[in-house]
Amino acid sequence: MAVAEQTGFDTSGRTAVLAASVLVIFLLAMTVTIANVSLPQIQGSLSATRDQVAWVVTSYLVANAVGLPATGWLASRFGSRQLIVWGTIGFSLATLACAMAPNLEMLVLLRGLQGLLGAPVMPLTMALVMASYPRSQHGVVTSIFGIGVTIGPVVAPWLGGILTEEYGWRSVFYFCLPFAVLASMAVVAVIPHDKPRPGNRLDLRGFVFFSIAIACFQLMVDRGERNDWFDSVEIILECLAGVVCLYLFIVHSLTWRRPYIDLRILANRDLVVGLLLVAAFGMLSYSPIVLLPNMLQNLRGYPEDTIGGLLAIRGMGSTLGFVILLWGSRYDPRIWLFLGFAAQVWVGWAMAMFDINVTYYQLATTGFISGLGIGLVWVPLTVITLGAVQPAQFPLVTSIFHLLRLFGSSVHISLSVALALRTSKMSFAEIAERVQPGRPALWNWDAAAPGLQQTLPIIHEIGRQASLIGYINAFMFFSLTALVAMPLILAVRPPRH
Repeated sequence: MAVAEQTGFDTSGRTAVLAASVLVIFLLAMTVTIANVSLPQIQGSLSATRDQVAWVVTSYLVANAVGLPATGWLASRFGSRQLIVWGTIGFSLATLACAMAPNLEMLVLLRGLQGLLGAPVMPLTMALVMASYPRSQHGVVTSIFGIGVTIGPVVAPWLGGILTEEYGWRSVFYFCLPFAVLASMAVVAVIPHDKPRPGNRLDLRGFVFFSIAIACFQLMVDRGERNDWFDSVEIILECLAGVVCLYLFIVHSLTWRRPYIDLRILANRDLVVGLLLVAAFGMLSYSPIVLLPNMLQNLRGYPEDTIGGLLAIRGMGSTLGFVILLWGSRYDPRIWLFLGFAAQVWVGWAMAMFDINVTYYQLATTGFISGLGIGLVWVPLTVITLGAVQPAQFPLVTSIFHLLRLFGSSVHISLSVALALRTSKMSFAEIAERVQPGRPALWNWDAAAPGLQQTLPIIHEIGRQASLIGYINAFMFFSLTALVAMPLILAVRPPRH
């Protein structure tokens, strides 16, 4: 790949590329989650149902998942600079168009365009940065690059909530525009020219099979709980189509001379171990960010600025992890992987010990340690995964890296939300049955006014306690996920220098 040839930079050139890449990645990572908190207001403003407005998020995720695997072929066909520059500019224009969208249909379409245009930018900037620096400096460079990847999704929900409350849902997209303009100017100025290889033809059948499989699986995990999983015909069809197309893709790739994605790369043991850890890392990255705000708002009545402060504390923990790795990347990366995953095991267990009167100190402590663990894992995980391949394979490997990270996050969030909701319903039924045995009249909502006044507080409190049990189960699931992933660290071999 042409991106692998960019190794002749001087120090100032490398620094400029790194700075521009971090700015672009921060923009992309922030945009993934900043619109989520605006969905209720978008629903009311554009007269949409809950299922319809959910496509604002789903369209972005599906388009991004479909676009990521195409990065390697697109870089060969058009060149890395062209993709990064025009992808960033196109993403910026799509962001402006989202802010001006006249109806829900146009907003969903533009969000999908955002995901599609931004998909190649993240893996290509990461590949360019890693190819620009010698392997001995990859730990330090990855620490700096990772700040943009992990801080954006932490800051975005907080800022999005404040902006939506004060200025309306369109303001979240207008807020991104200054960053988009700066990122576009930066990539035009500093991303180096490279030579495309237009002779590399697209494996159309492999592209179609893989794209349909990824799109179906992403739709399934994103819409599963909303449609009651396999009780829904839609989810069954998406699952079947995904499995069939994935099977066809694997068979085609193993028998075609120049496949869309060369699966022979997975014969590299070190790369496979690294990618499995990447999927586990994705599962642990965003689940607390999704679960905690809902829990604190519904059960504790925390205002949005307080929740935003807790998310900021988590971001501080991630930043500290990156700072530690600026110095610690010279040591065995397995040490940092172990500490990072162990931190997530403890955080999940500590959150599973929360009660209805959880304190701000408990929330801040667990959030900070969780962020610290993310920061400690990101750097050695990137170094190990990319250290297993040659620079010419960086665009392909980085696209698979981010695809697994984002897909793992989607899967774990969906399973966590499903676990929390379903166990909450079961707990409500069990608690309600035991609170007033033999007095079914107390639960009759059609009772006289005095009985109803007595019933409502009891039902409300049972609902709070049942919801808390659901969140506790989800946090325990988070801890077990990290614990199950830890044995993979034993299979990691330090990268060769």
